[in-house]
Amino acid sequence: MEKRYWVYIITDKPYGTLYVGVTNDLARRIWEHKTGMYVGFSKRYGLKLLVYHEEYARIEEAIQREKQIKKWRRDWKIDLIHKVNHRWKDCGEGHL
Repeated sequence: MEKRYWVYIITDKPYGTLYVGVTNDLARRIWEHKTGMYVGFSKRYGLKLLVYHEEYARIEEAIQREKQIKKWRRDWKIDLIHKVNHRWKDCGEGHL
């Protein structure tokens, strides 16, 4: 079975606080965010809505992309989300 990796962006609401992460199990990771399983940034700010994700075959590519997006200005991240999810729908609902 081929491994897959994801770079993702979660938020609390449209145009709200943004968090960029990387994972090898998107469904599990989003469930962890939604349930507040771990104490940290996403739990502190109530970030539970998956609004963007990209898939990669190699972890090195996913980590590189995560670091790239994290360095971006906020408006660039918002533009990235808008390209695929202009309504800021929760992609974690029914898609994982």
